[in-house]
Amino acid sequence: MTHHDRADVSAIEALRAAWKPEAQARGLKLTALAFHVAALARALRAFPKFNASLSPDGETLILKGYVHIGIAVDTEHGLKVPVIRDADRKGLWSIAAEIGDLATRAQARKIGPDEMGGASMTITNLGGIGGTGFTPIVNPPEVAILGITRTETVTVWDGDTPRPVPMVPLDLSYDHRVINGADAARFLSRYTALIADRRHMLL
Repeated sequence: MTHHDRADVSAIEALRAAWKPEAQARGLKLTALAFHVAALARALRAFPKFNASLSPDGETLILKGYVHIGIAVDTEHGLKVPVIRDADRKGLWSIAAEIGDLATRAQARKIGPDEMGGASMTITNLGGIGGTGFTPIVNPPEVAILGITRTETVTVWDGDTPRPVPMVPLDLSYDHRVINGADAARFLSRYTALIADRRHMLL
C-alpha cells in the first residue's frame, strides 16, 4: 500500500540558505536530503512499528533498538542503498557529511556490503529527476519506504490572502501485514510536521 502527502519545506529552504556559508566553510553540501534523514529518524523513534523488520515467514515482527536510514543512490552501475547508521544520534552536519561520502563512494563502486545492509527504513529521492509522485517498493525485511519527488510551489490560502508555499510530495509505501492505513497516515502526518517546523531541525 502507498500513502501520499506533502510537506511544507519553507523551513528547510530558509535554513539551507542561512547555513550556506557555514556549509561551504565545512566543505559540505547541505542538501534537503539531510533534513529528511533527520526527520525520518525522529519519526521512526516515535513509531516503533515502522522501525522494524518482518521475518521471512511473515510470522515475527522484530522491533529494532537502533535507527539506521538507507539512502537509495542511482549510479551508472545500478541502484545502491548505503546506510546511515544511528541517524537519530547524529546532527545535520554529520548526516550531510555522511550522505556526501556514501553517495560519492557508491558512484565510484567503493561501497562495501557491510555499508548497505541492516536499514530500519529507506528513503528514495527522485526530486533531482522529476515526477509528482510514485509508488516505491518496500525493501524486505524492512516494512516501509519513503519516496520523495520534486518540490513544487503550491498556493495556500491564509484567510483571503493567497500565499505561495514550497511543498515536497511524499509517498510512503508500507507492508500492510504490519502497518494499517491509519498508522501510515499518522506516521506521515508526524513526519510532515517535523519537516515544516525549523525548531525540530535545531534540536
